[in-house]
Amino acid sequence: MPYFEPLARWVENGDLDFVQVHYSIQERLAEKRILPAAADRGTAVLVNMPFEKARLFEVVKGQPLPDFAREIGCENWAQFFLKFVISHPAVTCAIPATSNPDHVSENMGAMRGALPDVQMRTQMIKHMETLPAFDKLAQMRPYPGKKFTGAVRLS
Repeated sequence: MPYFEPLARWVENGDLDFVQVHYSIQERLAEKRILPAAADRGTAVLVNMPFEKARLFEVVKGQPLPDFAREIGCENWAQFFLKFVISHPAVTCAIPATSNPDHVSENMGAMRGALPDVQMRTQMIKHMETLPAFDKLAQMRPYPGKKFTGAVRLS
């Protein structure tokens, strides 16, 4: 992410109340400097795009949740991805961005049950890395299967 370097400097040198950053199980660059700096400075972190603009769901389409996900109370992939994000000690809040009430309900389930510890987070990453499309996520079209024109339309 081209903005990570200047953002890291602002967090490290500034007196910010909060910062918003792109972070997910696939995009973990923020773990290098931004998240540690925010934790050190007491800066709240809002995470955007925890689902990689729905592309993570395309990666896991047709895949069952791994058995170990039950250990942390995951009932669906949304909870798996969100629990990974919100379990980072520096993360204050994730912004999953949905307008679908069913998805809101699924997302809220990430607040129930245990959060993954460092060992579980590593296991989650390793599992995702076994899925063929995971390393090609950046080449996928955002919001697969959706026709989003950039504006909300009322029917």
